[in-house]
Amino acid sequence: MSSPAVAIPRPRRALFDYPLYWAECFGTAPFLPVSRAEMDQLGWDSCDIIIVTGDAYVDHPSFGMAIIGRLLEAQGFRVGIISQPRWQDTTDFTALGKPNLFFGVAAGNMDSMINRYTADRKPRSDDAYTPGGEAGKRPDRCSLVYSQRCREAFPEVPIVLGGIEASLRRIAHYDYWQDKVRRSILMDAAADLLLYGNAERAVVEVAHRLAQGEAIGHLTDVRGTAFIRQDTPDGWLEMDSTRIDRPGHIDRIINPYVNTRELDSCELEKRNAVQIDPNAEQAVVVQWHPRHDRDRTVIRLPSFEKVRADAALYAHANRVLHLETNPGNARALVQRHGEQDIWINPPPIPLSTEEMDYVFGLPYARVPHPRYGDATIPAYDMIRFSVNIMRGCFGGCTFCSITEHEGRIIQNRSQESILREIEDIRDKVPGFTGIISDLGGPTANMYRIACKSREIEAACRRPSCVYPGICENLDTDHSALTQLYREARQLPGVRKVLIASGLRYDLAITDPEYVRELVTHHVGGYLKIAPEHTEDATLSKMMKPGIGAYDEFKRMFERFSREAGKKQYLIPYFIAAHPGTRDEDMMNLALWLKRNGFRADQVQAFYPSPMATATAMYHSGKNPLNKITYKSESVHTVKDPRQRRLHKAFLRYHDPANWPLLREALQALGRADLIGNGEHQLIPASQPEGRERRPARQPAAGRGRMLTQHTGLPPRDTGARRPTKRRR
Repeated sequence: MSSPAVAIPRPRRALFDYPLYWAECFGTAPFLPVSRAEMDQLGWDSCDIIIVTGDAYVDHPSFGMAIIGRLLEAQGFRVGIISQPRWQDTTDFTALGKPNLFFGVAAGNMDSMINRYTADRKPRSDDAYTPGGEAGKRPDRCSLVYSQRCREAFPEVPIVLGGIEASLRRIAHYDYWQDKVRRSILMDAAADLLLYGNAERAVVEVAHRLAQGEAIGHLTDVRGTAFIRQDTPDGWLEMDSTRIDRPGHIDRIINPYVNTRELDSCELEKRNAVQIDPNAEQAVVVQWHPRHDRDRTVIRLPSFEKVRADAALYAHANRVLHLETNPGNARALVQRHGEQDIWINPPPIPLSTEEMDYVFGLPYARVPHPRYGDATIPAYDMIRFSVNIMRGCFGGCTFCSITEHEGRIIQNRSQESILREIEDIRDKVPGFTGIISDLGGPTANMYRIACKSREIEAACRRPSCVYPGICENLDTDHSALTQLYREARQLPGVRKVLIASGLRYDLAITDPEYVRELVTHHVGGYLKIAPEHTEDATLSKMMKPGIGAYDEFKRMFERFSREAGKKQYLIPYFIAAHPGTRDEDMMNLALWLKRNGFRADQVQAFYPSPMATATAMYHSGKNPLNKITYKSESVHTVKDPRQRRLHKAFLRYHDPANWPLLREALQALGRADLIGNGEHQLIPASQPEGRERRPARQPAAGRGRMLTQHTGLPPRDTGARRPTKRRR
């Protein structure tokens, strides 16, 4: 019997197809209200939904509270905003009264712990999402704190968690700041439901169903949600993956380890399911049994108590989760916490281009709320002249959390929608000088790039479409993006369109015409790219291409710059102390930097963000990119503070303050030959006079690398923090 065709499921309905809630008669608010006085001006006696956020309220599509708030408003709901409330009591949480439907709680565009602490766990002195950059306006783990205060204020009102902080803590996760595995955030928060990833589709469905009288506890079938339940419901096939010796019981069930890194095929489940033979090393392909409906199958992960006690089981659970991220074939996951289960439904269906246009075409004011007066909000200043053209990333970098949060399938806006937003910036945003600072997203150059076959895309379980090489099924044509650049810079009043989002250069070199267009017209003297390392052993743990791809891109960049008559430069970024990196690897990277004439102003030490694959490596010493066993590959991790300082010192080999540490390390490595004043030596044999005690140079605030939306990544460790683009 042939198996059914594979395709990404369709949503129940498009975002713009819901019947409007009755309160749509109040119309559009100039700003979503933040006070009772504003509610009175709008004629509201109450809010239907109140969003609580750790960021200042900026009514701009790069800020999560604005997108979700305006989207719910467009559905007819009255939405209020409680921004950066004082959390010591419930006073600020009652300021708008009791919401009729639910509280929506989010930490903000960044994880609150990454927002507050450096990679060395030191408190930061600023907060880019706060007026004046003032630190201390949100608590640690503020999603937890805010939901608890909402519950205290109005015990009977449902609470829905969302945003990057909740999304990356939806299962038991390693917490870098406490150096332990913590429970799912739902077990600690006073919330009823968690929405993970880009939550537009889920939040609209939840709002309408609550408005129709459904109880929050009955909303167990919404994709992209997690909730607490007691047991597996009737009619579901539960797949046991609580052990690592052999996953699952043998009943024609699906192997949670199915992965193209092992079977080397992008069409693994295109027409067949996979079962595990406990006596065989490789998966056995069998016909899909009709009673094993993927939509009624749940994978049971090792319990919180087990992954807390056993790091190898933690890595196993992380691996299974990452293999269940494709909305076309992902199954539900369940994890026991004590006497209760955390149930995680499959990821949300990606938005169509029409839905993306709808979301980004909502009536944003595009400026901060007037309550802030003339105060500067650094994150807003960075993005106010930039445009988000797409979502998602199929790169799969292990230190990045974008797949877990936003997904690997690219969701594109239409060219017409993007050009309209540029015109809005030109006509409405104060201070516009004719320069668009960025057309981008998670990456600069994945716009309209996708799998050649939707059927293969829906069935694929590869964690990356570009590692270890670019998949033969990936269409790498950049012509749509090239055309967009040309149309954008021809708009009246636009003098320059820059590209500031991170460029995936291994993709770019497949389309020289795109590189020519970029280099000739859209580089402002410097282009930032991120090879992240030069050594293959480290790059394999990052799932990044070899340095040869960078070299090829560099040759193209320099050739097209010469042809354009411009002096332009590449600025590469690197990560120190990433799992899989040894002292020798950092030494070789430093030698490469010196040979190529690079002196880094700022460096980034690896920051273990929740749920990232590299974080699982850091915690467990195992490699979740491959099958986990107790005897499987070990990954060297850098945890000692002194060794982390050494790895950062190699990146700043030219700083005299680092030379004593580097001399000691080079001697220990048996490479004293690299100490001296010769051309091929790394550091001098002696300190310059008066420099022995000088502390390492700290870059000026705000000079770190700008990150792109929804990565879940920390900022470059510069002592200051650069904001990211929209994260929800």
